[in-house]
Amino acid sequence: MDAARTGQGGAQRYAGPAGPAGPGFRGLPPAARLWFPVIVSFLVQVPPTLFILWRTGTYTAGEAALAFALAAASPLLLIGARRFPGPVVAAVAAVAVADLLLAPFVGPPTVALAFAIVSGIFRGARVWVYASVVIGWLAAVIGGSLLGMDWNPVRIAFATAGLAFLVALAEGARTRREHMSQVRLQSMQHRAEVEQAERMRIARELHDVLAHSLSQIYVQAGVGLHLMDTQPEKTRESLSNIKSSSKTALDEVRGVLAFLRSDSLDPVSLTPEPGLSALPQLIDSFRAQGIEVSFVSSLTELPSATVQLALYRVAQESLTNVLRHARASKASVVLEDVGDSIRLRVADDGAGMQQSARDASSGSGLLGMAERAALLGGTLDVGNTPQGGFAVTVTVPREQK
Repeated sequence: MDAARTGQGGAQRYAGPAGPAGPGFRGLPPAARLWFPVIVSFLVQVPPTLFILWRTGTYTAGEAALAFALAAASPLLLIGARRFPGPVVAAVAAVAVADLLLAPFVGPPTVALAFAIVSGIFRGARVWVYASVVIGWLAAVIGGSLLGMDWNPVRIAFATAGLAFLVALAEGARTRREHMSQVRLQSMQHRAEVEQAERMRIARELHDVLAHSLSQIYVQAGVGLHLMDTQPEKTRESLSNIKSSSKTALDEVRGVLAFLRSDSLDPVSLTPEPGLSALPQLIDSFRAQGIEVSFVSSLTELPSATVQLALYRVAQESLTNVLRHARASKASVVLEDVGDSIRLRVADDGAGMQQSARDASSGSGLLGMAERAALLGGTLDVGNTPQGGFAVTVTVPREQK
């Protein structure tokens, strides 16, 4: 398909797909790509024409001047091939036909026409190329017959095959270049998707780590301020919990930042990945905030580290929401096998959907949990419990494909 680009003043400029100018021109600077076909075609056409004119001595001055002008015109026309490949290929084809009809057998074949055809196909002027080749071929055959030229069928067939081969070669090279450009584009898109997914993963990690730790610090600080005068020992305990939560948060954030600063492609070795074995410690940290949390696990075996991390983060975020929003005094965490999947359920006896879900969904909590479940091919369900509290249930496949 022809590609046209509008330049200044509304003029149409022809341009093919971005990339190298054509086969054999890769790595050349722009000036070399411009002048290489001009110089090569000029050297191939003009000196041999002059030599033949001098050697034979049978041509008149007018015929010699015409032969020289036609031999030199087509290479010079190639100077504009980069900006106007369509008109240039038409003009070069016209010069080639004129050279064939008006000065036959004087010089070598017009190499400039080959460069013009290749340039036109590579730069999106395919209609110009095909029209110029067909019209030029017909003009040469019909015009030669009208001028009384004795066309040799073998010569006509050879010229036709040469033109067809040249066009086919240029089309094949153009198709290959477009394919390589598409591959590069797909590679760039894939890289962008991977980077975006990694940014989302890191954002979820930072959110889960900081939201959990800062929520605990906030609650403990409030408890400490409230009991500072009446129960100093409780204040000391609150400060100790703040210190522990701060240290845990710093360690996990440093792990995420270490991954960002590294060149490693393996996030497992650098980022913190707590698993289901860390759930008891996580639950203990919430019990220290005054919430009575029960934990029941009936798993027969632990899943992969990826699944464990996702379930841990969902439990962490759910309990953090219980602490911050639910106004609950009790919560439960249940892990169980459900066929080929694992189900985690975190429920509380708090305010239910009206308060806890609305407040939690105003941030990134429920969205992050839903994204974690979806990435593993699982589902997330949230809603009120029959007892009036709020429950988060995530179900993910045990084995990841």
